[in-house]
Amino acid sequence: MSIYENLNPPQKEAVLYTEGPLLILAGAGSGKTRVLTHRIAYLIEEKGVNPWNILAITFTNKAAQEMRERVDNLVGMGAESIWVSTFHSACVRILRRHIDLLGYDNHFVIYDTDDQKSLMKEVISLLRLDPKEYRERGLMAYVSHAKDSLKTPDDCAKEAGRDENEQKYASAYREYQRLLVKNNALDFDDLLVKTVDLFQKHPEVLEYYQERFRYILVDEYQDTNTAQFEMLSLLAERYRNICVVGDDDQSIYKFRGANIHNILGFEDNYPEAKVVRLEQNYRSTKNILAAANSVIANNTMRKDKTLWTDNPEGKLVAFRQFHNGYEEAEYIAGEISQAVAKGEASCRDFAILYRTNAQSRLFEEKLLTANIPYKLVGGLNFYARKEIKDLLCYLKTVDNARDDLAVRRILNVPRRGIGNTTQERVLAYAAEMNISFYEALRVSEEIPYLGRSQPKIDDFVTFIQSLKTKAESYTVRELLEDIIELTGYRDELIKEGTEEAKSRIENIDELISKAQSYQDAMEEENRPATLSGFLAEVALVADIDSVDDSQDYVLLMTIHSAKGLEFPRVFMAGMEEGLFPGFLGFGKEEDENLAEERRLCYVGITRAMQELTLTCARERMMRGETKFHRISRFVEEIPRELVDMGQKTVEKKPKFDEKYNARTAYAEMKKAFQAKPYEKSEPKKASVKAPCGYDVGDTVRHAKFGVGIVLEIKDGGRDYEVTVDFETAGRRKMFAGFAALQKV
Repeated sequence: MSIYENLNPPQKEAVLYTEGPLLILAGAGSGKTRVLTHRIAYLIEEKGVNPWNILAITFTNKAAQEMRERVDNLVGMGAESIWVSTFHSACVRILRRHIDLLGYDNHFVIYDTDDQKSLMKEVISLLRLDPKEYRERGLMAYVSHAKDSLKTPDDCAKEAGRDENEQKYASAYREYQRLLVKNNALDFDDLLVKTVDLFQKHPEVLEYYQERFRYILVDEYQDTNTAQFEMLSLLAERYRNICVVGDDDQSIYKFRGANIHNILGFEDNYPEAKVVRLEQNYRSTKNILAAANSVIANNTMRKDKTLWTDNPEGKLVAFRQFHNGYEEAEYIAGEISQAVAKGEASCRDFAILYRTNAQSRLFEEKLLTANIPYKLVGGLNFYARKEIKDLLCYLKTVDNARDDLAVRRILNVPRRGIGNTTQERVLAYAAEMNISFYEALRVSEEIPYLGRSQPKIDDFVTFIQSLKTKAESYTVRELLEDIIELTGYRDELIKEGTEEAKSRIENIDELISKAQSYQDAMEEENRPATLSGFLAEVALVADIDSVDDSQDYVLLMTIHSAKGLEFPRVFMAGMEEGLFPGFLGFGKEEDENLAEERRLCYVGITRAMQELTLTCARERMMRGETKFHRISRFVEEIPRELVDMGQKTVEKKPKFDEKYNARTAYAEMKKAFQAKPYEKSEPKKASVKAPCGYDVGDTVRHAKFGVGIVLEIKDGGRDYEVTVDFETAGRRKMFAGFAALQKV
């Protein structure tokens, strides 16, 4: 029996259509990876396409690895010649070969977020900007947005016109880019921008890759930004055999530059394109899918499609409302503990999803109390830990001594008696002579006033030069182990003898394991295991790549991080107006932001396979203040017949905690669920009824302060005094007549 007979009709149609542009609209859980991998197999086995001529590209290492494994299993011989890669990894491979044409050294380094932040601090200092007004993250976001849109510093300066503030942002972008070039470094956005730049300025390079990649397959196309769109357009220009798979209903990365119009306008860019819809869902129950469909149907700017499934109806979607966030977290931990204790599920079956990272703290506390193992996705990245960062900076210095950030970080690690004053003098000399920091260290005898630090600098330079010599013949692992031994890094931690030091030693051992894994992987692919390649790989690791499906723990993560994953049982917490959806802006911005928030809710719901529980709280501590929230509109968009409101289980207490008093979540829930479905739960009114068009607990809008919730209304004699908790401006008191608040 042919492997293609196992495909449903739309899947088979997408696999067999091989020539020309193809848009596959793949709903959540509809088997898109299966289609992509079978399409690759069909191209090779049935159409005689050389594996060398196929590029399959996606967004995460985890997705790329899964696709690679499936392709290898289907194709067998020759599969190693197919490029299965993330966007950034593909760009690194291209730039390693050709970036010298743009004036860079091929041994460039890739700056992670921490490196970018350090560099932007330097920019703020050099331009003498007020660090309170011009913060690193704000400037970094500005630069990233500009690069996503393929805008140069000159473009931004022209757009700024005479706006002094915008001119400062453009100047920061220019200086930031100058320092990157000086350090022979690229940030993540540069990987895409420089690849597009390379293709546009050097047609011979573009022609080579157009011939190389005659068949292009792109996963998660709805997440592409302008730079990625331009890169793909250039590559596909000659043969137009581009197959993109995506779901506009799952476009949730606008804040990262994703442009939903890339998928919505695919047929405008490729008028001859064929469109195939994958609407059969293999993941979720009928009830969960119906809930997802009912929510997303409220968006207007979308491709028409409705998911369906042959799976059982399953349980109703559970909805639980609590008095506060503590009781919400307590309930979820209790439900997990009870299910595991009864043998109904394992910890790995559960995921707790939320809108913002700040919501994780309460869940961590309650899971720890209940002795439930968990993993937090979105915490401190392994490669951002001090000991790992230090050792990687040694490797970066060996590979590319022009990286001033890396050299300066390790100059006195471990301590060599080279103080800040000495470093400032070296830095000043490097700037004066227009050379790198390391080049200045190499001629330290020419720098005045170094005193007793000068011999210590010479020792450091001699050490680095010896490592550079070893790097020519050592493997990456051997070089790393040599650095650890010769610097005495591990020995210092052993002497420290603390639990923290022990944990840091374990991290170092894990880095050595990573180096070995990299070498093994390169050997399997018949590619050289270079130091530059290793540094590029660790720089591109995302936090979600660390999730191990075989480990038995509950996963805690934002809904953004959960995209592409699936879990038997899902809790979506914080389903409240003001939190999810959050602040929406005004006018057109409000409409676009609400649509994206709704898509995010759709993504969260469709992560669930068997059971879905939505939770919210009447009041929640946010930014140090208690805020009152109503039930999210997204909950209200789910038909009543699909929802279990909890009347029958409201007094049931989870096993792990029996210390509830009369004012527990369960008592509060009992009151809430005796009301009509989706009836708004208003906070207790502490004031008289005011004839001003709104009341305590209502959401209102102020012309200056934006959206907020009315906390209190007092009779002030001539006018009513209103207290409002605004989302951005905080708590404000004002007279009703003067404030002119509008009920939302």
